[in-house]
Amino acid sequence: MASDILLPGQPVFLRGPAPSLGGGLYLSEGQVRASVVGVPRQQGSTISIPRIRPHPPTTNSVVLGTVTRLTPIQAMVSISVVDDVPLPTGEEFIGVIRNQDVRATEKDKVKIGDCFRGGDVVKGSVISLGDARSYYITTARNDLGVVFATSEAGATMDPVSWKEMRCPKTGRLEKRKCAKPEGLVGN
Repeated sequence: MASDILLPGQPVFLRGPAPSLGGGLYLSEGQVRASVVGVPRQQGSTISIPRIRPHPPTTNSVVLGTVTRLTPIQAMVSISVVDDVPLPTGEEFIGVIRNQDVRATEKDKVKIGDCFRGGDVVKGSVISLGDARSYYITTARNDLGVVFATSEAGATMDPVSWKEMRCPKTGRLEKRKCAKPEGLVGN
Protein backbone atom coordinates (compact mmCIF):
# COMPACT_ATOMS: atom_id res chain seq x y z
CA MET A 1 0.00 0.00 0.00
CA ALA A 2 1.47 3.34 -1.07
CA SER A 3 1.65 6.36 1.23
CA ASP A 4 0.75 8.83 -1.53
CA ILE A 5 -2.26 11.09 -1.31
CA LEU A 6 -5.18 9.59 -3.21
CA LEU A 7 -7.98 11.50 -4.89
CA PRO A 8 -11.58 10.29 -5.00
CA GLY A 9 -11.96 7.45 -7.50
CA GLN A 10 -8.30 6.43 -7.52
CA PRO A 11 -7.58 2.75 -6.86
CA VAL A 12 -6.01 1.60 -3.60
CA PHE A 13 -3.48 -1.16 -4.22
CA LEU A 14 -3.45 -3.71 -1.41
CA ARG A 15 -0.92 -6.43 -0.63
CA GLY A 16 -1.75 -9.59 1.21
CA PRO A 17 -5.17 -10.69 2.41
CA ALA A 18 -8.03 -8.29 1.75
CA PRO A 19 -8.75 -6.20 4.86
CA SER A 20 -12.20 -4.91 5.74
CA LEU A 21 -12.98 -1.45 4.38
CA GLY A 22 -13.35 1.52 6.68
CA GLY A 23 -14.30 5.11 5.97
CA GLY A 24 -13.10 6.87 2.84
CA LEU A 25 -13.13 3.72 0.67
CA TYR A 26 -15.56 1.84 -1.54
CA LEU A 27 -15.54 -1.27 -3.72
CA SER A 28 -16.27 -0.87 -7.45
CA GLU A 29 -16.02 -3.75 -9.92
CA GLY A 30 -13.72 -5.66 -7.58
CA GLN A 31 -11.37 -2.70 -7.07
CA VAL A 32 -10.99 -0.80 -3.78
CA ARG A 33 -11.13 2.95 -4.49
CA ALA A 34 -10.80 6.16 -2.49
CA SER A 35 -13.95 8.20 -1.89
CA VAL A 36 -12.13 11.14 -0.24
CA VAL A 37 -8.76 12.88 -0.54
CA GLY A 38 -6.29 11.29 1.85
CA VAL A 39 -3.61 8.71 2.60
CA PRO A 40 -4.65 5.07 3.20
CA ARG A 41 -4.03 3.78 6.74
CA GLN A 42 -4.30 0.19 7.95
CA GLN A 43 -5.15 -0.50 11.55
CA GLY A 44 -5.46 -4.17 12.40
CA SER A 45 -7.62 -5.81 9.74
CA THR A 46 -9.29 -2.56 8.63
CA ILE A 47 -8.06 -0.12 6.01
CA SER A 48 -9.44 3.42 5.82
CA ILE A 49 -8.60 6.87 4.52
CA PRO A 50 -8.82 9.61 7.11
CA ARG A 51 -10.00 12.73 5.31
CA ILE A 52 -7.37 15.43 4.81
CA ARG A 53 -8.99 18.73 5.50
CA PRO A 54 -7.93 21.41 3.03
CA HIS A 55 -7.11 24.78 4.51
CA PRO A 56 -7.03 28.22 2.98
CA PRO A 57 -3.62 29.47 1.87
CA THR A 58 -1.49 31.19 4.49
CA THR A 59 1.80 33.05 4.16
CA ASN A 60 4.45 30.65 2.76
CA SER A 61 1.86 28.11 1.55
CA VAL A 62 2.93 26.49 -1.71
CA VAL A 63 0.04 26.58 -4.17
CA LEU A 64 -0.79 25.25 -7.62
CA GLY A 65 -3.22 27.03 -9.83
CA THR A 66 -4.27 27.84 -13.37
CA VAL A 67 -3.71 31.23 -14.97
CA THR A 68 -7.17 32.59 -15.76
CA ARG A 69 -6.48 36.18 -16.80
CA LEU A 70 -3.53 38.40 -17.71
CA THR A 71 -3.08 42.15 -17.56
CA PRO A 72 0.12 44.05 -18.34
CA ILE A 73 0.99 44.15 -14.63
CA GLN A 74 -0.35 40.89 -13.16
CA ALA A 75 -1.57 37.34 -13.72
CA MET A 76 -4.73 36.06 -12.02
CA VAL A 77 -4.53 32.45 -10.82
CA SER A 78 -7.32 30.08 -9.77
CA ILE A 79 -5.72 28.15 -6.89
CA SER A 80 -6.67 24.46 -6.78
CA VAL A 81 -4.00 22.90 -4.50
CA VAL A 82 -2.72 24.27 -1.17
CA ASP A 83 0.34 22.66 0.48
CA ASP A 84 -0.09 19.47 -1.59
CA VAL A 85 -3.78 19.12 -0.65
CA PRO A 86 -6.28 19.46 -3.54
CA LEU A 87 -9.25 21.66 -2.79
CA PRO A 88 -12.71 20.10 -3.03
CA THR A 89 -14.58 20.58 -6.29
CA GLY A 90 -16.28 23.95 -6.35
CA GLU A 91 -13.95 25.51 -3.78
CA GLU A 92 -11.24 27.79 -5.08
CA PHE A 93 -9.10 30.70 -4.04
CA ILE A 94 -7.85 33.48 -6.30
CA GLY A 95 -4.18 34.44 -6.42
CA VAL A 96 -2.42 37.37 -8.04
CA ILE A 97 1.14 37.30 -9.37
CA ARG A 98 2.27 40.91 -9.74
CA ASN A 99 5.10 41.71 -12.16
CA GLN A 100 7.44 42.58 -9.24
CA ASP A 101 6.81 39.10 -7.76
CA VAL A 102 7.66 37.02 -10.86
CA ARG A 103 11.42 36.77 -10.32
CA ALA A 104 14.03 37.89 -7.82
CA THR A 105 16.21 39.94 -10.19
CA GLU A 106 15.53 42.48 -12.95
CA LYS A 107 12.02 43.01 -11.62
CA ASP A 108 11.61 46.18 -13.67
CA LYS A 109 12.12 44.24 -16.94
CA VAL A 110 9.36 41.67 -16.32
CA LYS A 111 6.62 41.45 -18.95
CA ILE A 112 3.75 39.32 -17.67
CA GLY A 113 2.89 38.14 -21.20
CA ASP A 114 6.43 36.73 -21.56
CA CYS A 115 6.11 34.77 -18.31
CA PHE A 116 2.59 33.30 -18.32
CA ARG A 117 -0.28 32.50 -20.67
CA GLY A 118 -3.90 31.66 -19.96
CA GLY A 119 -4.27 27.99 -19.01
CA ASP A 120 -0.71 27.61 -17.68
CA VAL A 121 -0.44 25.69 -14.41
CA VAL A 122 1.75 27.64 -12.00
CA LYS A 123 3.47 26.67 -8.76
CA GLY A 124 3.89 29.62 -6.41
CA SER A 125 4.32 30.64 -2.81
CA VAL A 126 1.88 32.90 -0.97
CA ILE A 127 3.64 36.07 0.15
CA SER A 128 0.66 37.84 1.68
CA LEU A 129 -3.07 37.62 2.03
CA GLY A 130 -3.57 40.50 -0.42
CA ASP A 131 -7.03 42.01 -0.37
CA ALA A 132 -10.42 40.54 0.50
CA ARG A 133 -10.65 38.73 -2.85
CA SER A 134 -7.17 37.34 -3.51
CA TYR A 135 -3.76 36.21 -2.28
CA TYR A 136 -0.45 37.62 -3.51
CA ILE A 137 1.77 34.88 -4.94
CA THR A 138 5.45 34.88 -5.88
CA THR A 139 7.33 32.76 -8.40
CA ALA A 140 10.68 34.38 -7.54
CA ARG A 141 12.44 31.11 -6.64
CA ASN A 142 13.99 28.57 -9.01
CA ASP A 143 11.47 25.87 -8.04
CA LEU A 144 8.47 28.15 -8.67
CA GLY A 145 6.83 29.14 -11.94
CA VAL A 146 5.05 27.40 -14.81
CA VAL A 147 4.96 23.61 -14.32
CA PHE A 148 2.57 22.76 -17.16
CA ALA A 149 1.83 24.63 -20.36
CA THR A 150 0.23 23.86 -23.71
CA SER A 151 1.80 25.25 -26.88
CA GLU A 152 -0.07 27.13 -29.57
CA ALA A 153 -0.02 23.82 -31.51
CA GLY A 154 -1.83 22.09 -28.61
CA ALA A 155 1.08 19.99 -27.30
CA THR A 156 2.36 19.77 -23.73
CA MET A 157 5.56 21.78 -23.65
CA ASP A 158 8.90 20.88 -22.06
CA PRO A 159 11.03 23.42 -20.16
CA VAL A 160 14.42 24.10 -21.79
CA SER A 161 15.57 26.94 -19.51
CA TRP A 162 14.21 29.10 -16.71
CA LYS A 163 12.55 31.36 -19.28
CA GLU A 164 11.60 29.14 -22.25
CA MET A 165 9.59 26.03 -23.07
CA ARG A 166 9.68 24.02 -26.30
CA CYS A 167 6.77 22.56 -28.23
CA PRO A 168 7.60 18.90 -29.05
CA LYS A 169 5.41 19.04 -32.19
CA THR A 170 6.87 22.14 -33.83
CA GLY A 171 10.15 22.63 -31.97
CA ARG A 172 9.14 26.26 -31.47
CA LEU A 173 10.23 28.04 -28.28
CA GLU A 174 7.74 30.02 -26.20
CA LYS A 175 8.61 32.34 -23.32
CA ARG A 176 7.53 31.35 -19.81
CA LYS A 177 8.85 31.78 -16.26
CA CYS A 178 9.52 28.08 -15.74
CA ALA A 179 9.78 26.23 -12.47
CA LYS A 180 12.99 24.23 -12.41
CA PRO A 181 11.94 20.58 -12.72
CA GLU A 182 12.73 18.53 -9.62
CA GLY A 183 15.89 16.46 -9.95
CA LEU A 184 17.24 18.52 -12.88
CA VAL A 185 20.89 19.52 -12.54
CA GLY A 186 21.96 22.79 -14.12
CA ASN A 187 19.42 24.90 -16.07
